[in-house]
Amino acid sequence: MTDLIALRRRLHRQPELALRLPETRAVLLEALAPLGLRVRDSDASSSFAVVVPGARPGPTVLLRADMDGLPVAEESGVAFASTNGNMHACGHDLHMAALVGAVHRLAGRREEFEGDVLAVFQAGEEGAGGAELMIAEKVLLTTGRKPLASFGVHVLSFAESGVFHCREGAVMGATVNFDLEVVGRGGHAARPHTALDPISTAALIVQGIQTFVAQNSSPADPIVVTVGSLRAGTAANVIPDSALLKVSLRATSSAMARDAYRKITGIGSAIAKAYGLRMTSEVGPDLGPTVSDREGAALVRETVADLYGDGRYRELTVPEMISEDFSLFLEETGGAFVLVGAAVAGSPHPPATNHSSRARFDDAVVPDVANLLAELAVRRLNIASKTNGTAC
Repeated sequence: MTDLIALRRRLHRQPELALRLPETRAVLLEALAPLGLRVRDSDASSSFAVVVPGARPGPTVLLRADMDGLPVAEESGVAFASTNGNMHACGHDLHMAALVGAVHRLAGRREEFEGDVLAVFQAGEEGAGGAELMIAEKVLLTTGRKPLASFGVHVLSFAESGVFHCREGAVMGATVNFDLEVVGRGGHAARPHTALDPISTAALIVQGIQTFVAQNSSPADPIVVTVGSLRAGTAANVIPDSALLKVSLRATSSAMARDAYRKITGIGSAIAKAYGLRMTSEVGPDLGPTVSDREGAALVRETVADLYGDGRYRELTVPEMISEDFSLFLEETGGAFVLVGAAVAGSPHPPATNHSSRARFDDAVVPDVANLLAELAVRRLNIASKTNGTAC
């Protein structure tokens, strides 16, 4: 059996970005090679899938791990930190190691289930459209049967280590990312009255966005909007022609996210017009919420309790406003998404969050996540076999 923590740390040292992850893919295939499983490659990316067949033919359950890192220079201080300018700051290295472990466990349990487990290693989760590409390549039909359920996990650097979280409904939020460009007229810093300053107007738009959020977001149905970038100008004594805002908007439903986008662009345009400037907008990635269905959420709850006791499971009350393109798999197949606490003991309070250059993850959770994924697949296939091979 592969040492999953050692595998996670090896993956952590060499994060790659977006859709092309040749070193990551090679390490994973090396870890899976002793099992002799069928591998299906993607033509559009470094993604791939492996099939674990059960004792007899039957339906399919999908398990998924994301593979890509982030363009973040690591400052975590761990001995196995990346030095290539990228970082597994979102914990995808833990996800990959856990899925490798689940595949190894399932390969040793083939007599316990009918059907197939499709293990998907997906590139390009961090905004590069990896799930959409795999679905377009018909990965869901790899075994000849569309999966009757999909399961995935995501570690959280800021939540209690070893505690699993899920709920029926939205586990993660919907996201709309967009750019706002404020177009004015450049000039000399000593003569601002002859220019139309896009920076000061952009600052007012940022304030307008946050005022909108304060007046429209409730704890039970939140809206979260972050201006992650404001780029403008090259020198202190030059008023530039334009300023560019990069904005991430999150809500509990796609309808709410799109409505908030329309209102925010309306506010921004009105502010710009009031000062004699204009504002344009361009929408980027748009993801729906990551939704667990009733059966999937119940199976997660029961399985965690059976494996680790009731104290290791907590029901989410509201979604995390992180977004996930695993939502696309769930839209196609149903299933569930599980959040896993992985805060390192003794971390500063509050711990650095996912995507921080200082994020740290307790990789002691990896074997437990591997066990959970394998058990979810076996139990879901056995539920199907009791209903004559059809989904419940």
